[in-house]
Amino acid sequence: MVSQEDDEGVKIVRTTSAFDCGGRCPLRFHIKDGKIIRVEGDDSADSDKQLRACLRCRSIRQYIYHPERLRYPLKRAGPKGSGKFERISWDEAYDTIVKKLKETIEKYGNQSILYITGGGYFGALHGAGVAYARLLNSLGGYSTSYGNISSQGAIFGTQASYGFGQIFVGNSREDWMNTKLIICWGWDPARQISGTNTLWWLIKAKENGAKVIVIDPRYSDTALVAADQWIPIIPGTDTAMMAAMANVILRENLHDQEFLDKYTHGFDKYREYVMGEEDGIPKTPEWAEKICGVKASVIADLAREYATTKPAALEDCQGPARSAMGGQYNRGAITLSAMTGNIGKPGGSACGGLHGIPYGHMFRGIMIPPGRNTAWPKGKSLRGNINPRDRLDTRVHVNKIFDAILHGKSGGYPFDVKFAWFAVCDFVNQIGNANKSAKAMSREDLFTVVPELWLTPTAQYADIVLPVTGFSSRSDLTRPWPSGPYFGHMNKAIEPMGECKDDIQIAEELAERLGIKNFKREELIEQYLKNPQLAPMKGILDKYDDINDKWLRLLAVMGQDVRENVKDYDKYKKEGLHRIELKEPYVAFKKNIDDIEKNPFPTPSGKIEIYSDQIASWNNPICPPIAKYVPTWENRDDPLVEKYPLQLISPHPRQRVHSELYKIEWLMEAIPHRMWINPADAEPRDIRNGDMCLVSNDRGTVAIEAFITRRIIPGVVCIYEGAWYDPDEKGIDRGACANTLTKDAMSEGGAAALKTCLVQVKLEKGGA
Repeated sequence: MVSQEDDEGVKIVRTTSAFDCGGRCPLRFHIKDGKIIRVEGDDSADSDKQLRACLRCRSIRQYIYHPERLRYPLKRAGPKGSGKFERISWDEAYDTIVKKLKETIEKYGNQSILYITGGGYFGALHGAGVAYARLLNSLGGYSTSYGNISSQGAIFGTQASYGFGQIFVGNSREDWMNTKLIICWGWDPARQISGTNTLWWLIKAKENGAKVIVIDPRYSDTALVAADQWIPIIPGTDTAMMAAMANVILRENLHDQEFLDKYTHGFDKYREYVMGEEDGIPKTPEWAEKICGVKASVIADLAREYATTKPAALEDCQGPARSAMGGQYNRGAITLSAMTGNIGKPGGSACGGLHGIPYGHMFRGIMIPPGRNTAWPKGKSLRGNINPRDRLDTRVHVNKIFDAILHGKSGGYPFDVKFAWFAVCDFVNQIGNANKSAKAMSREDLFTVVPELWLTPTAQYADIVLPVTGFSSRSDLTRPWPSGPYFGHMNKAIEPMGECKDDIQIAEELAERLGIKNFKREELIEQYLKNPQLAPMKGILDKYDDINDKWLRLLAVMGQDVRENVKDYDKYKKEGLHRIELKEPYVAFKKNIDDIEKNPFPTPSGKIEIYSDQIASWNNPICPPIAKYVPTWENRDDPLVEKYPLQLISPHPRQRVHSELYKIEWLMEAIPHRMWINPADAEPRDIRNGDMCLVSNDRGTVAIEAFITRRIIPGVVCIYEGAWYDPDEKGIDRGACANTLTKDAMSEGGAAALKTCLVQVKLEKGGA
């Protein structure tokens, strides 16, 4: 874990980050006198294997030692949302929580407890707030959410096409060296990261002769760095352009009919749609141009180039899928990839928006199990059913959490919330309609607990805030998403600051006060070792004193992915990293395509479903069984454009991971939080570069500085997500959180529809 100290008393601890940015970057902390004095990245001598940290981790010391990091338990000392708290002891915090939990369960039942967790930390031991889920399950259970803010649209589209449970639908990044064309459609890995070294391999592929095309309303950083061609498109119209490409490919007989016949189901239905046989409207490039703003000639040329370049990789992503059209965008991309025979082929792509590979991506079955939530009644199993609305009746969609808190059973929700626990997330900031979120969290009869590292917008509405440790003060196992292939070992570098505790310790200490038995890690280990297959581990674990060290060694054996790949745990721990050596780049669905008789797809037809009979059975015109273009609310055809004429997009920022790292001065200075606006939209509004503007709609108003640029198309403005919600006395959000403006709605495919939003922009007179 640690090197020998040098002559100046400096030692190096190898660890990894745990942010939800797609990478899990190896780091080397230089420690002197118990403090991190320097941070370096991966020191691999092999340039192709070196995992390069971006500016987020390069500034991590400011994150760790920032003066606003929480160090002591707090209780509210002012109105909810005021940010006024006073320091209390852990005993007082625990006593208050225990009392409120018991009162709530006795008066209202377990369904009145809402437990919400998210992706603020990714580690096998401490991740996903599992410790708190175990605690609440031991008390009889809780209500919670379903769905995924980031990827539910992509999950819907992928599983509708490839079958239930299909999430590893990406190729290794190295496989780009086998391709001749890469189309980045709505995907900006230079900002999103989408796996450490993704941009590195994209640039290498370009140097290797691959042509790179970027389709995006912005001239993105990826386009700036790597693109041979930028095709700007109106947000929300991607499936129209995809249909027009399909029309050209079919009319000119450029499709791979043999592939479609052998590996797909229902393509004839899609053919009828794009050729106009279904509704009398051929989906020609001229038809699409009026919708998506891309010239017909550009669409036709792209269709021909994609269909005739072998192999070619169409890389869709999750951004356009976080919209009111949900997974139709991803299903459209899958359809194009099938038409060109690029699925399951080296140098091709399966699309679907989920770029994961099944190596180093997921620790299967190694978290401490949360136990059964007995507050959830037995209901219809979700396995095999892709309908996002078929859920057990103590769950609400993730983007409707705060609407459920506000309206409860009288609003048609399955519970009335009296006690809320938010862990590993900042959902006041990160879910649509932040003003509604704040209103819900301001309920005086709602008791709220938030374990946190910072006084985030969510924590500011808490009654009790518990200070938790960050990744520099924990040991854990980590894994990247989506690219891999490696495992990280997070080694504790420094002692916790102030009175911070890790989430498991907090849950254990609360469990003891609540009289819950067999809850501590030591007790769980004893239970696991009764399993004959794990019993030989007892002698190994007895050599170690630290309970986390025992757990991690046990988890490494229990976790299938780690067990199959890591043969020398001590070396893995010491080096902080285990690289999985692949004989060749991983290609999604290669085995299915090589022999579909032996390896059918897990769909009803056993094939790739271009047409879904299951979706067709829903008979929902705004969720069609093929990838149709369906106009949505708050697009350019909505009558609301008379009042709010600009479309808002809110991509991932380069200087933050969602709302994490927001307070880091270096990052704020390097990349200020500004609104992108085209000169064609700025000039009629008398807006100059650097002016403070008000961006508004019926849901709220934010104040933000203007960045006037031709890198975004007219009619669209961009505010990067993750800036902290900070309303002033007039209700104007001075933090300029994009979700002050977005809608707390879901698509018919279950996507949190945060990218479908209309706004107006005007110059702020007189400033703040």
